[in-house]
Amino acid sequence: MQHRWLMETPQPELSGRLAHDLKISPLLAQCLINRGLDTPQDAEQFMNPRLAGLADPFELPNMQKAVDRLFAARVNNEALTIFGDYDVDGVTSTALLTLSLRELGWEVHPFLPHRMEEGFGLSRAAVEKCLEVERTPLLLAVDCGSTNAETIDWLNSEGIDVLVLDHHQLEGEPPRAHALVNPQVASSGEPDFRELCSAGLAFKLLHAVVKQGRREGFPEMEGFDLKPFLDLVALGTIADLVPLRRENRILARAGLEWLNRTRREGLLALKEVSQSPAEIGVYEVGFHLGPRLNAAGRLESAKASLDLLLTDNAVEAERISALLDEQNRERQAKEREIADEVISAVRGRFDPEKDFVIVEGRSHWHLGVVGIVASRVMREFYRPAIVLGGDGEAMRGSGRSIEGIDLVAALRECDDLLTTHGGHAMAAGVGLKPENVDEFRERLNAFVKEKMTGEMLSPPLRLDAETNLYDLTIARVNELQRLQPTGQENPSVQLIIRDLELDRPPYRMGREKQHAKLWVRDDGAQTLEAVMWNVAEGQEPEGRFDLAVAPQINEYNGRRSVQLKVLDWRHASTGVGT
Repeated sequence: MQHRWLMETPQPELSGRLAHDLKISPLLAQCLINRGLDTPQDAEQFMNPRLAGLADPFELPNMQKAVDRLFAARVNNEALTIFGDYDVDGVTSTALLTLSLRELGWEVHPFLPHRMEEGFGLSRAAVEKCLEVERTPLLLAVDCGSTNAETIDWLNSEGIDVLVLDHHQLEGEPPRAHALVNPQVASSGEPDFRELCSAGLAFKLLHAVVKQGRREGFPEMEGFDLKPFLDLVALGTIADLVPLRRENRILARAGLEWLNRTRREGLLALKEVSQSPAEIGVYEVGFHLGPRLNAAGRLESAKASLDLLLTDNAVEAERISALLDEQNRERQAKEREIADEVISAVRGRFDPEKDFVIVEGRSHWHLGVVGIVASRVMREFYRPAIVLGGDGEAMRGSGRSIEGIDLVAALRECDDLLTTHGGHAMAAGVGLKPENVDEFRERLNAFVKEKMTGEMLSPPLRLDAETNLYDLTIARVNELQRLQPTGQENPSVQLIIRDLELDRPPYRMGREKQHAKLWVRDDGAQTLEAVMWNVAEGQEPEGRFDLAVAPQINEYNGRRSVQLKVLDWRHASTGVGT
């Protein structure tokens, strides 16, 4: 698919000053400027995030009230239920608070809902099941609850106090919880915690508990170290795809360090079964550890994932991690099957001049994977995509959008056809009756067509700067690692290198020869290795060409070398947009 190459505006004077002040290369300086970091102080703090830079947790709305109620429960020997969500953020948050609060003297009972049987969030059905298992006078809802006002009213009527620790947007009036700790309700002028996910908020709550406990003289709090829990925070933060800026960057950077030296039996077993490398980074969390922790909740209950994080028994950890690995394989198989079915059906009738949105549904498609499938369909056709599953009476599904199209706004236009809908601009959930699917598709298509411009039909490829092969040394690529961890709103460095040619024919690799290794050279006879993933034979660069690349260090047989991950290529005569 043809990308729109968009190169950031070079700022040689500003990048030169920043490079001089910080003793870094102009290339790294330009990359920092592209990320909004154009002063030495901001750039230095970004490259060297420190836990000391975290804001006071009591500056979060209603944090003091939540902590006071927790201490009242401890003093009065009241048990606490932690009601979590079934994704990685919800599971890691629940595990973090269960482990830490138990260690600090609370009686804690964790509970996770069943995705298929009890639905999403703090639903009435899930809460009733929770109370059957263990009824406690205090319930802490984590990664959910902000939109469950009716359930919280019912819990209040049952004499159960509810604390909500959540980062999702509210709909309408806030729920009448004893304390709603949600950065989305913060007043203007307060510290901006809105980017935190629930794992980050759980760490902030733990920090607040320990601070108050030390002030009030609880001996358990004096020597208590919060930092070992940062491994769980990193997992939740990276897997939840929140922006890796400000506090999230601090937590993710420190959390990855703790994740790499964790002694948690469950995580050690998970690393082993996922065949993760010795050094865990954002990629390994996103593609090795996270999917396995997510798989249980997608297919059945996330209880196995929670049990894995809670256990201190190596044999038990090995057993559960093997189960999660098997569930992940099952998830991948279901995902491939549905994605192939959707893509095949759409490709046979897709008209790029008329089809501005894709809506596909079958009653037998598994609800736990339709969101992942929607992402694949969106990338394949570069159109907003909604994939539905369910039964004969109701269908539910997930949608993924493209840059410039607000999916929530689009769904709002179809409100009368839907039983439920909500989410974010780029990802949303939806429910409707089967007989409304065709009209829903037509109306959604008309709305998106009205908003769509010609250039929005091609995915953007943002490039940080122009460079050459000579400058991409191991030292330079290592220096760019100072931007790690990369992710949402802090993308990996992407560069353009102009006027190259192949040094020798491409080498096909992979089980099905689906990848290609290239050796590219410039006029100065400098040569570097490059890789193209999932590229059809004959689609490799030819003649004189420009490359859009992400530089990386390749380690093989103890040897380190610079390798270019090819993002796209164009004939050398093609210009680049600005």
